[in-house]
Amino acid sequence: MTAVVPEFLPDVLAWVVVAAFVATAALERYDRRRARVVGAGAWVAFGAFWGVLFPQFAFGMKSFVEGALSLAAVPLCLYAGYQLYAGRDSLFLLSRAVGAMGLIYLPFTTVEPAREFLVEAVSYQTYLVIEALGYDPAFTVAKENGYHSAFIFTDETGHQYYTYLVLACTGIGSMSIFGGLIAAVDASLGRKLRAFALAVGVVWLLNVARNVFIALAFGNQWFQFFVDPITTLVGYSQPGMVSFFIADRVLSQLLALVALVGILWLVVRDVPEVLTIVEDVAYLVTGNEYDLRRTVVADGGTRRDDAGR
Repeated sequence: MTAVVPEFLPDVLAWVVVAAFVATAALERYDRRRARVVGAGAWVAFGAFWGVLFPQFAFGMKSFVEGALSLAAVPLCLYAGYQLYAGRDSLFLLSRAVGAMGLIYLPFTTVEPAREFLVEAVSYQTYLVIEALGYDPAFTVAKENGYHSAFIFTDETGHQYYTYLVLACTGIGSMSIFGGLIAAVDASLGRKLRAFALAVGVVWLLNVARNVFIALAFGNQWFQFFVDPITTLVGYSQPGMVSFFIADRVLSQLLALVALVGILWLVVRDVPEVLTIVEDVAYLVTGNEYDLRRTVVADGGTRRDDAGR
């Protein structure tokens, strides 16, 4: 028998998690004891959310990077809940950040016009870059979602390679991460707005470049290496999907992790308060305490005041 996760479950869990983290942030100001209880429950629910997503990432989307990260997130979330309940109050800041991330991201998953606008805007910009590079695929409506987000490349034999963009291809997930981190900390509005604009701008540009790379790599079959082993391992029925797998599931996702670290470095140069959150994440992963702000100060990266000057 094969266990099937109901399609609605991840969305329901996501809203429950965000509501619990927002409630934790509200209670933190008035009753930290209750806030710890609610916050611990929010982290447990967050762990369940990633556990539910693991089969989709690992087996449905065939992404070993996202699958591994979602699986690792389960025990980390449970441990965060335990640490918060046990009195590590600095985790209230990370909890606020997760709640803010959800408030930014979830409307795009549930409000159809917002999702359609974002997907089509990114798709059109992706097409403009592809066209500027000298390629001319058909740019059309995707049959899967009805958005104008599909690219069809045709080779010299007449074979077509079809791909399309979805919400995950817009970069909204990464934008939400940085938006949540910046919104959660206590810093001047000016510095926070500058950091947010920088993060969103860089994410947007890199994401369009990523979409262009994947579309061209698949449409022109750039990475047809180890075809038989990969198709057998991943379970693709079409050999041509190997180029998509290598370009998207391997190269792009690994490079995205590097890009996130680089963007984080740019953000903390302007809003070093975010490092408190990074320190807590590092503690949860390694069990060791870190003083990253001292490192940034030594590097000359902190702001000299909180007036945003």
